[in-house]
Amino acid sequence: MVQDVLLNSLFAALQAVTMFALSPLIIGIIRKVKAWFQSRKGSSIWQPYYDLAKLLRKDSTMSKDASWISRATPYIAIASVGVVALMVPFFTTYSLGFVGDLIVVVYLLALFRFFMVLAGMDAGSTFGGMGSSREMMVSSIVEPTMLLAIFTMALITGTTTLSSISYSLAVTGPDLVRPALFLALAAFFISLLAENARVPVDNPATHLELTMIHEGMLLEYSGKQLALMEWASWTKFLLFSAILANVFFPWGIATDLSALGMAVGVIAIIAKVLVIALAVALIESGTSKMRLFRLPNLLTESFTLALLAVMSFYIL
Repeated sequence: MVQDVLLNSLFAALQAVTMFALSPLIIGIIRKVKAWFQSRKGSSIWQPYYDLAKLLRKDSTMSKDASWISRATPYIAIASVGVVALMVPFFTTYSLGFVGDLIVVVYLLALFRFFMVLAGMDAGSTFGGMGSSREMMVSSIVEPTMLLAIFTMALITGTTTLSSISYSLAVTGPDLVRPALFLALAAFFISLLAENARVPVDNPATHLELTMIHEGMLLEYSGKQLALMEWASWTKFLLFSAILANVFFPWGIATDLSALGMAVGVIAIIAKVLVIALAVALIESGTSKMRLFRLPNLLTESFTLALLAVMSFYIL
């Protein structure tokens, strides 16, 4: 028992470090692919690493009206994402899944959002308050959608632990493939776009005050604090991609400690994350940001898909 806990802890830490290390690269690849589709050369896929290094060398400035909330938020953000990374399976099912299930994961991510919203309003900036209010409007529909989508997989596999869901699907294979899986997958993919401020919900490349949501809450940050906030957001995108890949289609993930299984697991997750990144880049290149008053329609549709997934599980 103690040996299992140590193995899970070791691989959980290894996977968390890997996700933090790879997240800027995935963002760089998305930016590069978008540049290609727009007939531009674009920056290097390594540019996010350079940006992080530059910001980490700079000092942070803070509004005189800001309280401890603004100062603590970057550390709470990186810590909450780090704990989630320990519980989400990446290239192997060995993780700290026994510490918390899907509800813990979703609400740790909600903790990240909650403090970002508070920090956006804390400094008294008009843009920060506007971004915070829009973020809460989006999250009020996205959070139930995420819970229902992953809960569908919990119903199919009989467990609410992400690593156990991945293990069950990886071992059982096509026997657990049902229509509910595809409905939940579509709902969760829309949640991925909304939670990570991607087009059509938000545009991560804009600073226009009339359109920004996520960026509006970061305008008061600079230097090391901005680096932590950006790094946490990039890792959050990779976490959602890993959940999408390993909870809904975990085939290829390592379920044992063999060298071959680990190698296949690493190759499989890299391939699946690259496919998800390519899909996001294609959507952002082929569509425009939706008008704010139309966002509830899209998010309600995703919630309906998740609800249909749960209903279809019981009906079919």
